[in-house]
Amino acid sequence: MRLMHVDDSNTAIISVADLNRRAREFIEAGFPLLWVGGEISNFTRAASGHCYFSLKDASAQVRCVFFRHKAALVDWKPENGMQVEVRALPTLYEARGDFQLTVENMRRSGLGALFEAFERLKRKLEQEGLFDPARRKPVPQFPRCVGVVTSPKAAALRDVLTTLARRMPGIRVVLYPTPVQGEGAGEKIAQAIRIASARAEADVLIVCRGGGSMEDLWAFNEEVVARAIVDCAMPVVSGVGHETDFTIADFVADARAPTPTAAAELVSPNRVELLARLGVLGARLVRDIDRALGTRMQHLDYLGKRMVHPGERIGAELRHMGHLANRLRSATNHALDAVKWNLSGLAQRLRDGLPDIAAHSASQRDLRLRLQRGQARLLEQHEARLGRMQANLDHLNPQAVLERGYSIVAKPGGQIVRSSQQVAAGEVLRLTFARGAAQTKVEHTETPEE
Repeated sequence: MRLMHVDDSNTAIISVADLNRRAREFIEAGFPLLWVGGEISNFTRAASGHCYFSLKDASAQVRCVFFRHKAALVDWKPENGMQVEVRALPTLYEARGDFQLTVENMRRSGLGALFEAFERLKRKLEQEGLFDPARRKPVPQFPRCVGVVTSPKAAALRDVLTTLARRMPGIRVVLYPTPVQGEGAGEKIAQAIRIASARAEADVLIVCRGGGSMEDLWAFNEEVVARAIVDCAMPVVSGVGHETDFTIADFVADARAPTPTAAAELVSPNRVELLARLGVLGARLVRDIDRALGTRMQHLDYLGKRMVHPGERIGAELRHMGHLANRLRSATNHALDAVKWNLSGLAQRLRDGLPDIAAHSASQRDLRLRLQRGQARLLEQHEARLGRMQANLDHLNPQAVLERGYSIVAKPGGQIVRSSQQVAAGEVLRLTFARGAAQTKVEHTETPEE
């Protein structure tokens, strides 16, 4: 074996910090955010709130850091031995040269599959139109009976009963007991909803349970529960989990409440507010009645002042009738005088309009003579005009021209020949005379000189 000497005197030397920095940049550029699954070990939470632990499986482990502002978003407590899935960025802690994961989010193992199943069912039901707001039934404002589908041992039931008793104690409550988590809970919840719908005891149905992890609430994400809520005959209010929890039941229900307590408030009127409103309306009614009575009494006093004794009213009416009778007589006499005056005027005009028969007869004879003379003179004028028109017609008559020895030359098609330029040698022409016609053949033509 031969050893070779390498001259590295000119090779640049970098510091450890520069090396770790380059390694960190190389690792972060080569790995995107990714999900890593494993078991938590050596979990510690520093006074600053940052969490440090290792994520391991059967053959390897990796250090992890979960900073406080991200860890605060996890609503459950991570502990050693838990199987989890972390969304993290691979990096290098330059100070110690340790390879580690910077965790952005953490969930319990298996939640990824649950999220996928949740989204898959959500898309399916949404495409079927089960989330359409037009399908939802209105929640009654004053229900007489409220049905509750939940576990008899659940704290959600106590919250609902307490809220209903506080807001409207007179509302009857019917419990349809069912497990709300565990194996087969979804089918049992759906069966309880179907029983409530078939019995039709309640005006509105609350489906509720308290908060928990996604696995705890998974029964309310099952399709059988969603179908039962959609098919329920009465309006269904979903009050599952806390304000940040959303289930398939929330999307298909006729109304969604963030908590069981909010669901009870949604279906029940507030007795205190109603009593206060009734008090306001009662006081307003009393004021309106008092005002109306005052107005009526004032009007009654006004009418009382206008009332008079019947005898005085009759006397006034008799005096008024006497006055009207005098006015009637005066008006009648005046009208008769006017009619008499008009009649005398018409009689005078009639006498003045009698016809003068002799004068009319003389005028008629004079008009008759004028008519006869005018008629004779008009006839003479028309006869002279007709004579002139006849002479003009005779003068323009082609036959008269032919009688003087002229003839009409036409082509075989009937076109009249007026110039030698219209015919050619050898062409056959038709000659029309005063009496009869003949055909001739052109031997030659002569063009007139200008």
